[in-house]
Amino acid sequence: MVSPTDCVYRFIVLFFTCMMTFGSYFCFDMPSVLQTQFQANTSCIISNGTNTSKINESCCDDCLGMTPEEYNLLYAIYAWTNAIVVIGAGFLVDKMGNTVGLFLFSFLCLGGSSVFAIGAMMRGTASMLPLMLIGRLVFGSGNGSLTVVQYRIISIWFKNKELAMAFGTVLAFSRLGSVLNFLLTANFAKDHGIIWTLWGGAVLCGLGFVSAIVTSILDRYGMKIVGAASAVKVEPRKVKCSDIKYFSARYWILTFTLVFFYNGVFPFVADASKFIQDKYGYSKQTSSYLAGALYDVSMVLSPFLGFVVDQIGMRGIIALCCALLTIPVFGLLAFTYVHPLVSTLWLGITYSFAAPSLWPSIPLVVSPSTVGTATGITSSFQMIGIGISNLVVGKILGDQDSLPKKQVLLHWKYVMIYLFANTVACAVCAGLLIIVDRRSGGMLNQNKRQRMAQAALEEAHNQGQQQGSSTLSSSEEEGEPSERDPLLPPSSEPGSTSINYTE
Repeated sequence: MVSPTDCVYRFIVLFFTCMMTFGSYFCFDMPSVLQTQFQANTSCIISNGTNTSKINESCCDDCLGMTPEEYNLLYAIYAWTNAIVVIGAGFLVDKMGNTVGLFLFSFLCLGGSSVFAIGAMMRGTASMLPLMLIGRLVFGSGNGSLTVVQYRIISIWFKNKELAMAFGTVLAFSRLGSVLNFLLTANFAKDHGIIWTLWGGAVLCGLGFVSAIVTSILDRYGMKIVGAASAVKVEPRKVKCSDIKYFSARYWILTFTLVFFYNGVFPFVADASKFIQDKYGYSKQTSSYLAGALYDVSMVLSPFLGFVVDQIGMRGIIALCCALLTIPVFGLLAFTYVHPLVSTLWLGITYSFAAPSLWPSIPLVVSPSTVGTATGITSSFQMIGIGISNLVVGKILGDQDSLPKKQVLLHWKYVMIYLFANTVACAVCAGLLIIVDRRSGGMLNQNKRQRMAQAALEEAHNQGQQQGSSTLSSSEEEGEPSERDPLLPPSSEPGSTSINYTE
């Protein structure tokens, strides 16, 4: 049996942690692949204003008949729910531990996807849209919060080790779910119908629920064996809402860098398939494949690029380069007819660099005991931004049924310009992040050797303090919160607490 002190054990934990969100990310973008079926007219008989009627050639017996605004509302309500819930989720897991969060949030993913499928079964009735929105609301409450727990587990088990690679692997598995969705969902829906397709997504969320149970068992057992359970249980109880005001400027700038980058990527993915159909004239299935190329690239490159980031550091510089290189993508989509595969592959590459460099930076700029809270706040801001962007995109597109193609394409151009502006804002924030980080010691741009040397010095310093004073009062233990570390004494730095596993 593999011991929790072996490096193999933490990679087993990583595998099941990745599987928790495989099914939920498959479900998340199912509306994108099925956008045509979601929006196609369900009425096959239309009146011409007299006593006669004719067949509507654009009708669809297996479609839902949503408007573009109703369709984008499915993504907006997911984002808004995340924005509210993930903050509480971060506090919950910091105070009560990973097990509670794993069970609760994975169950919400399963329940929300099931309600969403039930709502689709009510097509043609007034209950359809409310039920589907409730399903997305519950699903969003679980999926975003489950990601917070996922990141917290990774930051504990891979601290000062293969952290960026672990985050990249988590991202790759999530993107694998998205890629398989883009590759398989359209054909499955064609053969079995939209209802059975949505229920298939719910089954995959059930797989995530089982994986969450296994992860919980592995995490609790591993923490007990390596003797780190006390650190994980005791430190979270010190967390207070007021600690948020002590988060450093680096943390907040990092958060807004993430927000603006994802404001460009996720709203594009949500409507990419329809955009490619309208502008370039490709079929539904081909458009799904072209839109899914972004996730194909991310799935393949993320673990490798995460390993590279672990070795070379330069997280702030990489974030700035990603933002600058993403700007031309939306310029191509807005003003040219260059093949869309060029843009989706290009965006996939920059996204693959950005995610494993930005998200793993959060544990580096906050206390280990507030990683869940900090990740939850960042996710909340991210979802607020995405929710606003989805509403803006839906408003720009409007009801396109009665518009000529030239006008439709003009609306799509405005959408790409909006996404372009968000990417420019991301570049500005990334530049500020580099400046502030350099003034604070340059931790984000340190390479692996520099980080390990600093961690060794901090560990030696902490051991010296423990030997000099074996007992401290609770007030002395907490000390006065500092800008860099809200809960540790001013002499400590973020990242000084780590679990020593055998490599």
